[in-house]
Amino acid sequence: MSSSRTQTILFADVSGSTWLFEAKGDLEARRLIAAVLDALALICQQHGGRVIKTIGDEIMCSLPDALEGVLAACDMQRRMARDTDFVRDHLGVHIGLHHGDALEENGDVYGDAVNTAARMGALAKREQIIASAGSVRGLGGRAPAFRGLGRVHVDGKLQPIEIVDVIWHEDMSGMTTVQRTTHLDWSPRTDGAPAGPRLQLCHRGKVVTLDGDSGSFMMGRGPINSLQIEADWVSRSHALIEFKRGHFVISDRSTNGTYVKLGEDDELHLHRDELHMRKAGTISLGRVSAANVADVIRFEIG
Repeated sequence: MSSSRTQTILFADVSGSTWLFEAKGDLEARRLIAAVLDALALICQQHGGRVIKTIGDEIMCSLPDALEGVLAACDMQRRMARDTDFVRDHLGVHIGLHHGDALEENGDVYGDAVNTAARMGALAKREQIIASAGSVRGLGGRAPAFRGLGRVHVDGKLQPIEIVDVIWHEDMSGMTTVQRTTHLDWSPRTDGAPAGPRLQLCHRGKVVTLDGDSGSFMMGRGPINSLQIEADWVSRSHALIEFKRGHFVISDRSTNGTYVKLGEDDELHLHRDELHMRKAGTISLGRVSAANVADVIRFEIG
């Protein structure tokens, strides 16, 4: 039997899944996507919602009201940004939501709210939450801030609707973040370091040295990073350096890419891919080094 009620529909989609299957292989990619969808489903339930269905690398949720929908979406993005396993494997999601009337039938949901929420999800970029403006207005003090993005056309509607970008990360500095990565001080090492390759990074005159036991070294705009660079073109969790199989490897997980120069070779544009570091060179987050001189990171392997 069919029934109609007002609810919030949320779509969350794993970003860059095509790249994930190419880089990790089918079995590992499916395992990673399943882990993400399981984490998102749990957050949905914690906010009083239910999972309608999963479709490949996407989850569709119903939540009882717009506030819980927005808060669930923010918690989903925070989970992706703070879970060390997800960060290490460059996993991210984009989320869209809309609050409105939807038809329920045999456990599934149809109608205007579903169509509009799906359109919001398609518009969202990695690490972004897009919502219809009407869904987030007047939600009260618990609601996050949002930024207007103008109007877009949605199938089934005669007039374009106003959309917003939900600012889910603004309050992260006041929250406790748990990481398993090693904390590193920006000063030269003078202790007895273990034998093996060592990577020295220099940024704005400060130096850090990594070795095979140093753990993951995250770079990006967010406060959870080992190296924080606050610039509009830098993603919150932009790039990662790890020691793997006897080599230092830099992996990009950003929107704008990472520019790496090895020795005298031409500068490479790394975008959601990884590269073995060698010799000496430079790293520039989000822009070519010539346009980003103040925040170029110099490295040397010895």
